Amino acid sequence: MRIRAAQPADVPVIADLIRQLAKFEKLEKEVVLTEELLVIGLFGPHPYAETVIAEEDGQPIGFALFFHTFSTFLARPGIYLEDLFVLAEHRGRGVGRALLAHLAHLAVERGCGRLEWAVLNWNQEAIRFYERLGARPNSEWTVYRLAGEALGSLGRE
Repeated sequence: MRIRAAQPADVPVIADLIRQLAKFEKLEKEVVLTEELLVIGLFGPHPYAETVIAEEDGQPIGFALFFHTFSTFLARPGIYLEDLFVLAEHRGRGVGRALLAHLAHLAVERGCGRLEWAVLNWNQEAIRFYERLGARPNSEWTVYRLAGEALGSLGRE
């Protein structure tokens, strides 16, 4: 298995993996991405996120999409893992662990103070996996989101 940084030519693969993740999470109806939007967001003049791809025998078997955050309390950057996904037939073989280890290495290399992510409450298998790695839930915080019309309405004020 090899983990490598995604390149613009990987956008169709990334889009496919995102769609498969959405299906797994039962959120297919929320996916409105286009490959053109991914090109701009990941490889445009101001890349907003990065992606690494796990491959076996040259074939993609998983990915992680992440971006930098900043902690005012630490006065250091962090990495936020937006998506981690491994194809079903490759789960349980260390691919997810290798992707997270790769991100942890990047975080240390880049002087980050933390690596964070969210997990759906029903995904107990993922929660057990993360806790085996030493990750702990941050139960004192509740995530809020503005999207769609609520975001547009506030943004027009």
